Amino acid sequence: MSVDGGAYLEAMALLPTGVTVVTVADGRDDIGATVSALVSVSADPPVVMLSVAGDGYVAEVVEEVGAFAVSVLAADQRAIAGRFSAEGRPSARLLVSGVPHHRGERTRAIVLDEALSALECSVRQRVEVGDHVVFFADVVGLPEVGAERRSAAAMVRWDGRYHAVD
Repeated sequence: MSVDGGAYLEAMALLPTGVTVVTVADGRDDIGATVSALVSVSADPPVVMLSVAGDGYVAEVVEEVGAFAVSVLAADQRAIAGRFSAEGRPSARLLVSGVPHHRGERTRAIVLDEALSALECSVRQRVEVGDHVVFFADVVGLPEVGAERRSAAAMVRWDGRYHAVD
């Protein structure tokens, strides 16, 4: 028995997921993307799992560089999520123009100052799964961000749209 791909996507759209911006500094430029496929895998040691389209530029650069930063978005950061999810988006540096940010100490990737939280990660393993690449990554840093925003509503993706979760 095979499962219809469209029906599968509709079913999974009803699973709320956190919304993040993943960035990579590749030495030539900065790239970034809005990602909702990031989960905690282990607390000891701290490890996350990032899943991105296997044929995309993000997968290629994360594999090449071996490190990335994650900014966990608040509900009021929809504009940033939209910028980083747009087709044909420019350099991440242009996408954060006018948005407070800094570079992570460990990855040199862009970290959004007003994110709810942030992680710097070093890839430990890459696995191809279907049309995606899954990266298991050690959390090597927790950049200072948004201390005053900890009580802000988080952004989640559910049913194909962004929502606030208090």
